[in-house]
Amino acid sequence: MSIVENSKIKLTYEDYVGFPEDGQRHEVIDGDHYVTPSPELYHQSLSGRIFVQLFRQIEEAGQGRVVSAPMDVLLTKVDIVQPDIVVLLKANEIYAAKNIQCAPDLIVEILSPSTSSRDRTLKKSLYERCGVPEYWIVDPENKVLEQRVLSSEGTYELQDEHREAFDCATIDGVHIDLRKVW
Repeated sequence: MSIVENSKIKLTYEDYVGFPEDGQRHEVIDGDHYVTPSPELYHQSLSGRIFVQLFRQIEEAGQGRVVSAPMDVLLTKVDIVQPDIVVLLKANEIYAAKNIQCAPDLIVEILSPSTSSRDRTLKKSLYERCGVPEYWIVDPENKVLEQRVLSSEGTYELQDEHREAFDCATIDGVHIDLRKVW
């Protein structure tokens, strides 16, 4: 179960770095603090299997970096998230030693009972506003990946729901075989 600490003052990265290292995932979205327990084993297994496919096709090919959680992504002064997987192409790679300071080229979130609602609403809206070109929502329970692509109007359009294999819409040459994920 997620815990939200609502406050009238919006929290920033300076506040965020003071949170305890307690094994839970801390995020700040629109200045509000969200705390989520660490993911379950199946969640992490899926994340690793997707990560390996992305790593081989992007990082080993010299196109950019593929990073898995935990990694702080600073989208604005009051929006600090830890997506399950982040892809940064070389042309857009802006990071510091401790965090990423730009809108990634691709974000992957794997649903869990404590994050499902937030991944589909708050984070989706945040990633749209910040201009993340492609957003994948992985639903482990139903074994489906929702591929969303940013439209010219700045909103996500559902490209498709995949169960077997598909191509990344915004990064050339990236093909994901979900049969190796589930």
